[in-house]
Amino acid sequence: MKRPVALLGAAAAAVTLAACGADTGAGGPAGPPQPGGTLRYGLSLAPTCSDPAQAGTNQTVYVTRQIVDSLTDQNPETGAITPWLAQSWEVSPDAKTFTFHLRPGVTFSDGTPLTATSVQKNFDAVVRTLTGVKAPLGASYLAGYTGTTAVDPLTARVEFDRPNAQFLQASSTPQLGLLADATTAKSADERCLGDNIGSGPFTYAEYKQGSSATVVKRPGYAWGSAVFAHQGEAYLDRIEFRVVPESGVRAGSLSSNQLDAISDALPQDAPQIEATGGSVLVTSNPGLPFGIQPNVTRGPLRDPAVRGALERAIDRQELVDTVLGPQFRPASSSLGSKTPAYVDLSGQIRYDPDAVRRQLDQAGWVPGGDGIRAKDGVRLSFGVLFSRAFAGNQAILELIQQQLHKVGVDVQLQVASDSEYTARQNAKDFDSVYYNTTRADGDILRTTFGLADRNLNVRGPIPPLDQALYDQLQAVDPATRAQLIGQAQKLVVDNGLWIPTIELSQAIGVSNAVQDLKFEASGRLQFFDTWLRK
Repeated sequence: MKRPVALLGAAAAAVTLAACGADTGAGGPAGPPQPGGTLRYGLSLAPTCSDPAQAGTNQTVYVTRQIVDSLTDQNPETGAITPWLAQSWEVSPDAKTFTFHLRPGVTFSDGTPLTATSVQKNFDAVVRTLTGVKAPLGASYLAGYTGTTAVDPLTARVEFDRPNAQFLQASSTPQLGLLADATTAKSADERCLGDNIGSGPFTYAEYKQGSSATVVKRPGYAWGSAVFAHQGEAYLDRIEFRVVPESGVRAGSLSSNQLDAISDALPQDAPQIEATGGSVLVTSNPGLPFGIQPNVTRGPLRDPAVRGALERAIDRQELVDTVLGPQFRPASSSLGSKTPAYVDLSGQIRYDPDAVRRQLDQAGWVPGGDGIRAKDGVRLSFGVLFSRAFAGNQAILELIQQQLHKVGVDVQLQVASDSEYTARQNAKDFDSVYYNTTRADGDILRTTFGLADRNLNVRGPIPPLDQALYDQLQAVDPATRAQLIGQAQKLVVDNGLWIPTIELSQAIGVSNAVQDLKFEASGRLQFFDTWLRK
């Protein structure tokens, strides 16, 4: 019997977000919530920058999300955008202007009030101060931003030079969470040092970049999201985030009551956690599932027949069963299944090695003496650039390498440090690249595949795809926009621009004392409603 490999880790290229909002339920009925107490949380990777706009991994977002509120929130069950710091809003028919009516009485933790000018300074800082290098997600959400006008102290009008329907959902993300003027006035580097001031339900007590973090309850907090289960202050007094890289040590610390909750609980850890009354909470990340993105200008991957064959040459269920475990699921589209407007394309990318061989034969790729195919003297061989930011990447790709070898395809795995990986991506110096991106909005397809956006495929025009990707930005009607995103998903697969593998999942181990720890729409953790049973 195949056994999952002990790996699991933090998400690569984490961006923001839809997930289930399940409570822990550990230990049975617990009665009414009890305020107070310190929750000790074990991170699998060290937190990086303390600025929510620059946070780049799930483990960091778990921390930074607690100090900022956003203009809106997103219901993790329905994907609907709901009020938070903005009580209401209007979107212009051309999707270029968004007018937010702010909740009165909101203050940042330094006592200064939230105003429309605060919104303006935050968005200006993301676009002009942080840039796309320091805050790539926030910068992509604000593409075409021309400015924010304070119509009155509590009315902010945000304007773009082009249609930007995705911005309403973007306004719910932690990357666009609002910070006080004292923070937005700082340089990007200064904002990573841990003393950022937000309006959120927690404030930083200590932040040691690359080491640990502690947040404490904000007294007087009274402007929670409409998604939250209660209003008023958070229940927890304090959350201590500790870095425990070894999975077995994390699970052991949870079972021995040294920690209350942990990231990346492995399948083999579950019996130990459950034996002491704990449980494992799981949700799939929305956005782009993990997959291979081919550079269509290099080598055999220029041939659409090869790219199409690769879609059906990967046994995704074997990846889950052999490498990951039951909390993961095979990818079934160019969007994850928890993403609003997701369309199931599993039939189109179903594993069928015999069909793959026939397709490659028909395209002129003939097996050589070593089993690897060739055409016109060119071997069917290409590299896959990847990083270890998600601990499962190498084991997954090694198994894919074996699967593709069986149909005559040679894959060269090219692991890189985070810095080299980013540099080569930016230079588009690769045959293909392997990663995922998290966001609970189908616009992630545009920012990934759009001709005027990242376009790591280095592709030229594909008129139907280009039209769907950019028309959805003009669609204020949710049903129309969902239809366009559905078209784009299929066209990405039809053209072999993304070869999906698995969906990233968050697996959080919790003790029986932890109640109501939930996933927000991004698949990250929401601690506001969490409490400890005494």
